[in-house]
Amino acid sequence: MSDDSFIREVEEELRSDRLKGFWDRFGPILIGAAILVVVATAGWRGYEYYVDTQASASGDRFLAALNLANDGKSDEALAALEALEGDGFGAYPVLARMRAATVLQEKGDSAGAVAAFDAVAADSSAPVAVRDIANIRAAFILVDSGTASDVAQRAEALSSDDNPLRHAAREALGLAAWKEGRLADAKVLFQQIADDPAAPRNAQQRAAIMLDLITASGEVSEG
Repeated sequence: MSDDSFIREVEEELRSDRLKGFWDRFGPILIGAAILVVVATAGWRGYEYYVDTQASASGDRFLAALNLANDGKSDEALAALEALEGDGFGAYPVLARMRAATVLQEKGDSAGAVAAFDAVAADSSAPVAVRDIANIRAAFILVDSGTASDVAQRAEALSSDDNPLRHAAREALGLAAWKEGRLADAKVLFQQIADDPAAPRNAQQRAAIMLDLITASGEVSEG
């Protein structure tokens, strides 16, 4: 046997001994880690399936409740929405609360609808955007059934220049002012909507109509 062959055999035995020692020391840890990866992956897949299943079931229930409301079955729709509020998944409970408030409004229960929207608006667990929309919805109901102060309590904070709901807030405030005969205040609010390039076209059109009505009344000077 040559020296080179002998040296190679020794090196191979050393590597084999080192590998065996490494495996004896760390093998169980590596196997445990591999098992954890498999279990974690399976658990995550199971959770994803659970989430998808629950969300799909809640979505189906929400759609069924909407269909009941659209068919004029208000009481049945409210019962279905109330159940979804209690055990729905994801965003569906708060959506159910919002839709239930709308059903109450459609039934003519303005006070109940305002109370329901106010409850969502006061719920710190609800998304801020949903809470703001609830305030706007309550404000528009109160244009007819409440006072300008009631409307302002819900819409004033949303009428700032940087708020995405400012157009709706200003419209509610403008209608409330117009209803109370404060035409100068109403004109300012509707003019803000009409002059805002970011305002939706239908909101600008309604603002223009209100400005024409205010001008036609002759009680507010131009400018």
